[in-house]
Amino acid sequence: MLNAIIIEDEKPAMEALIKTLSQVSTPVNIIARLNSIKESIDYISTQPEADIIFSDVQLADGLSFDIFSHAGVYIPVIFITGYDEYMMMAFENNGIDYLLKPVDKMDLEKALLKYNKLQEHFSHASVQLPIENLEKFINHRKKTRLLVKKGIENIALKLEEVVLIYTQNKLVYVMDYNAKKYITDKTLSELESELDSNVFFRVNRQYIVNINYVKSFKSFEKVKLLLDITIPDINHSIVVSQETAPAFRKWMHDA
Repeated sequence: MLNAIIIEDEKPAMEALIKTLSQVSTPVNIIARLNSIKESIDYISTQPEADIIFSDVQLADGLSFDIFSHAGVYIPVIFITGYDEYMMMAFENNGIDYLLKPVDKMDLEKALLKYNKLQEHFSHASVQLPIENLEKFINHRKKTRLLVKKGIENIALKLEEVVLIYTQNKLVYVMDYNAKKYITDKTLSELESELDSNVFFRVNRQYIVNINYVKSFKSFEKVKLLLDITIPDINHSIVVSQETAPAFRKWMHDA
């Protein structure tokens, strides 16, 4: 039997999904019914014994991707939504399937069959438990987008367009190649652990840089390095700290 979490802020949709799940061939035990981003992060961070999540995309307090981009949330997700525009983002946030409302029994059967096949594949691939392997598969997929905010709008920014990520006045900003600024809810430490270390490097406590936009660097105060970024007039003096300079040189050399 699969232990499942449902994230849905519309009561009729929640009830319809529960009813349909009771009719599928795979037994599903619903261990939690959640209806907001905050409630979901708080609950899932307690590490419940959940095998799968069924989640809407648009919740009252934002897009549910904020839940699955949160550090430590690796449970596979079947997204069920009324919009087809978020499909790519879904598969970058723990998604293994993407169903459109109103979802029917056959769609759920196929989605659960996909989950079971993935589970079976990973059980043969290693002696570890299937769900642990599936979570590792989701966690280690190459991240291609970063969910950021511009005002009230949530934007899936391509990582190839990100030049800088930096902290200022206790906020974390993301700058793209047009020198446009966005805000992310994640800390620099969280982003440092999630991003591809071949492309992104944390040069000091304040900045993470994309190697593709580092034009050059030179010695600064003898033991530090001053970076020249390809985008002009960004009003940032980016200095690689003394402690980090040797690793940065190696990173540039090995790129």
